[in-house]
Amino acid sequence: MNGYAGKILRLDLTHRKVLTILTSDYEQWGGGHGMGSAIFFDLVKDKTIDGFDPANVVTFMTSPFCGTPIPSAGGRTEVQGIGVQSVPIGWFTRSNFGGRFSSQLKYAGWDGVVIEGKADEPVWIDIRGGGVWIRNCAELSLWGKDTQQCQERIWDFVAGNQSYGDWIDPMGRDGGQTTQRPAVVSIGPAGENLSRTGCLIHDAGNGSGQGGFGAVLGSKNLKAVSAIGTGAIWVNDPKALLKNRISQKQNYAFQNENPYRGHNKYWGAPWPLTFFGDEGTRPRRHRPQACVACHSACRGRYEDGVANEIICENSLFYGAAETPDIKRAACKMLNDLGLNAFELKHSVIYLEALHKSGAFEAGTGLDCPLDFDTYGTLEFAEQFMRMIAYRNDGLGNPSQFGEDMADGIVRAAQKWGKLDGNSGEPEKLLQRLFPFWGLPVHRDPRTSISWGYGSVLGDRDINEHCFDSMHMGEPEEMVKIITGKMQPFEDDPLMFDFSVEGMYSEHMAKLVSWQRYYTRFYKQSLLFCDTRWPDFVNPRAPGWVGLTGEAEPKFLKAVTGRDLTYLEGIELGQKIWNLDNAIWSLQGRHRDMVHFTGVHYELPGYGYDGGGSQYPAMKDGKWERISVKETHLDKDRFEDFKTEFYKVQGWDTSTGLPTRNTLADMGLDHVADELEAQGKLGA
Repeated sequence: MNGYAGKILRLDLTHRKVLTILTSDYEQWGGGHGMGSAIFFDLVKDKTIDGFDPANVVTFMTSPFCGTPIPSAGGRTEVQGIGVQSVPIGWFTRSNFGGRFSSQLKYAGWDGVVIEGKADEPVWIDIRGGGVWIRNCAELSLWGKDTQQCQERIWDFVAGNQSYGDWIDPMGRDGGQTTQRPAVVSIGPAGENLSRTGCLIHDAGNGSGQGGFGAVLGSKNLKAVSAIGTGAIWVNDPKALLKNRISQKQNYAFQNENPYRGHNKYWGAPWPLTFFGDEGTRPRRHRPQACVACHSACRGRYEDGVANEIICENSLFYGAAETPDIKRAACKMLNDLGLNAFELKHSVIYLEALHKSGAFEAGTGLDCPLDFDTYGTLEFAEQFMRMIAYRNDGLGNPSQFGEDMADGIVRAAQKWGKLDGNSGEPEKLLQRLFPFWGLPVHRDPRTSISWGYGSVLGDRDINEHCFDSMHMGEPEEMVKIITGKMQPFEDDPLMFDFSVEGMYSEHMAKLVSWQRYYTRFYKQSLLFCDTRWPDFVNPRAPGWVGLTGEAEPKFLKAVTGRDLTYLEGIELGQKIWNLDNAIWSLQGRHRDMVHFTGVHYELPGYGYDGGGSQYPAMKDGKWERISVKETHLDKDRFEDFKTEFYKVQGWDTSTGLPTRNTLADMGLDHVADELEAQGKLGA
């Protein structure tokens, strides 16, 4: 099995059993998300359980590309299981992180880790080559430690007395040597205390935030998973693999001699992708850092070690910080505690609005322990984060307010009676920031309409930058390039009509569908990095035509020998998307549940910075750019759009449930059987 280790590790924490699943049993799914969904479907008999139930299965899956030199695909890990963050149902969901964990897991001889059950006391997993141990946390005093402390103790335990950079023999005599330290994924105090905003942290800043998987692992008494190996990954055609990588670096990546800086998405960033200030206020002593095999290096490492590897949304947490150094220190503490930056970033903004409205004044019944006169200081941020991570007032004292916040801001607001339709501007703000499933949103769904549709029709904010390139170049040429790569819908350029009429059309339904299919396979199963793929419009390429459609199948064949066409990959993504929707249907998903919060039908949106509020639209037979700021959704027309979307999927338009014919056409008869047995099969 070129590209694969051949085995998936299955851990039964309840009975402390180490079992093996053959990768070949799930090879048809490619890797990553596809394999994770298929394994979850097979192992979890009752899909209606809560995410904290010991029967919940969590998967850490790699792809055949992990550990290889494929650009922006060698170091990502896909995490799946029933989450605990969304409202009203903890959906079967996904998260994802970069770094080196997936490659070390592959070098140790495993394609993934499947975790089920609950340990009788806190444990961590020690994976060294073929050796796997379920160890008690007590021997290293790991429980109660932050994510960085936990990782450092495991590094020292595995490496012994060797200094960093020295050769170590982690597997024992003649087991192979490496200068690496184990790749560790850890939960922090937030996960231990079952905060629904708890996340997973690997190394300094690789975070798996959405879904609350930190709390899910905490409920299983699992503190960390550590992997190190000295093995190899066999590939089908090493020469072709290296040739394709070198060609892409030379012809499509960032070049120092030609530093196009207008859009750092494309094959290299000229600086760490952070928001710690402009060039004049960022820490000057830093160097780039990348996930395994990536030549973009969008992360940074700083001389003082504060906020290493933190980028993008993670670096935007605590925007009220009085100085960039305070912001960096707050972001580091966020990762150390294992908290979701996205959720907390929006939560503190909402709390400030409540404070200004007088909601926390004496006699209101809401005893908020935070002093908003200090908002912007490091002390305020520390107390705010500790409050959520430890379920107290942030100073070590019991607090019902802290308990409520640890269950997520939307659940807290519901408990406080602040989502009753009569809570004024703070309620509207919360609805805007958390527009569906009680989850934070990366972009305003009223203006970034395909992003919003893809999210509300799924399980989480998609956080997929598939079409960021639509804001570049002349709209007619851009639409031609991108839609030409959107098989099997490539003959429908009206998919990119973002006018008011286009927003609700069958063409938009195709665009949203295509994005779901492409990402489910190429980005979440083969694990190409989201900020680098797909490569539609590339200003460094001849004619600005990027690599998508050509590069993906070339790399797959070079690694695995599998001669899968680009379109066949899209079709496999469609199959994975249908499997996920079957799981949501079994959990209770119905068309009537799929909607945005009320403010999105009542008030205009605010667009997206950086030119992102300019979208293509067809007017009088010609393409032009329009501003989508001030756009809002029409509730009835959104219902019409859902009907068009379900038609494209081949699902029951009255319920949104998958149908037997559609599932059978994809070889998912067993999935249709389970849906029918549970009364969840569409007509």
